[in-house]
Amino acid sequence: MAKKATKKVAKKAPKKAAKKAAKKKTARKPNAAFMKALTLSASLADVVGSTPIPRTEIVKKIWVYIKKNGLQDKKNRRMINADAKLKVLFAGKAQISMFELAKVISKHVK
Repeated sequence: MAKKATKKVAKKAPKKAAKKAAKKKTARKPNAAFMKALTLSASLADVVGSTPIPRTEIVKKIWVYIKKNGLQDKKNRRMINADAKLKVLFAGKAQISMFELAKVISKHVK
């Protein structure tokens, strides 16, 4: 019996799909729900102002306040330390995570 010689078969690269026609890029429309002006509670209005503003602007203004007053924790940058105004927003907690910020905001807007 003779042994059959094994042949290495090189795999062929799959054929590339034909290029699709380039689509025109349209400008993204902002979601109306994000742009809706919300009424703020009195404690939140002390931090960001009293005029009704969208949720996205509320978060931006809170971060401006946090950065301006140096309330971001130095060691763990994900944590926000509360001062007198923020302690009312944070339901008496001395420190919250930045991920809890959205939940805190939702309790103070209508």
